[in-house]
Amino acid sequence: MKLKPEQLAGRLKQGIAPVYLITGDEPLLAEESCDLLRKAFVQQGFTEREVLHVDGSFKWEYLLECASALSLFAERKIIELRLGGQKLQQNASELLQQYLANPAPDNVLLIIADKLEARAKKSAWFKAIDKTGVIVELWPVEAAQLPEWIRQRAARMGLRLDDSAVELLAERVEGNLLAARQEMSKLQLLFPDRTLGADEVMDAVSDSSRFDIFGLTDAALVGQPQRCTRIIQVLRQEGTEAPILLWALAREIRMLHAVQAGLAQGLPYDNLCQQQRIFGKRKQLVRNSARRLTPADLESLLLQCAEVDHMVKGMRSGDPGCR
Repeated sequence: MKLKPEQLAGRLKQGIAPVYLITGDEPLLAEESCDLLRKAFVQQGFTEREVLHVDGSFKWEYLLECASALSLFAERKIIELRLGGQKLQQNASELLQQYLANPAPDNVLLIIADKLEARAKKSAWFKAIDKTGVIVELWPVEAAQLPEWIRQRAARMGLRLDDSAVELLAERVEGNLLAARQEMSKLQLLFPDRTLGADEVMDAVSDSSRFDIFGLTDAALVGQPQRCTRIIQVLRQEGTEAPILLWALAREIRMLHAVQAGLAQGLPYDNLCQQQRIFGKRKQLVRNSARRLTPADLESLLLQCAEVDHMVKGMRSGDPGCR
């Protein structure tokens, strides 16, 4: 049985299935789905938990041994199989199917996997899980859907956000649901019992993210090269990859280019801000930067971004961090 994440709680009220497969590349939805399952398992008496990490040396026979082993401390057991990105070869597929053909009544099998390829979804083991248990496929929230996702999540948390706050938060987290949850939890603590606008969201993010990617882009907009260098150094030390920094800076340059082009056509600045998702105090930063830099400056910066991109991909020699 295939379910969406939001259908899982309702299905659990009907009883515990022998096997569950959580698959996808959205960490927050995977974490929440697994937490929901574990809580339900414990409520049904599955008080022991054994975690199996699948790698190239994993012996799939151990799954059957684990399922048949009697526990001295619990009557029912959760077997958590962390598949990750591993592909099941024929022997592994056959052993998993063997388990699913006669699942142990006092065990529940929870398989956690990265996004599966189309070929894997046509495999015998996948079909066996679909027939015997529950499959929850997790899909990233698209950019167009993210504001509504934020509204729904905020409503469940009792957090009141106006439209400008929702749009700004969606722009800041760029589809990273874990970051969205973290920011909303912080806003809930900082601003209880009030409706928040873009300015409050901007202030909260800036106060707690002195050396983050958004601090970098704001410093670039203001024209603070020394601060930009400092932030990049800290981010590199913290393990932030060069492609992420490049993406953030290139996005700001393209946004400025679009604003300049719109102003040249006589379009109202507020309308351009709405189109480009520019809110709150950031509107003045963008306006000042658009006035300070010429279109030729921005085109030159985009060319430099292209050079850095080649360095990152190994197509050109050089250190992206020094460019």
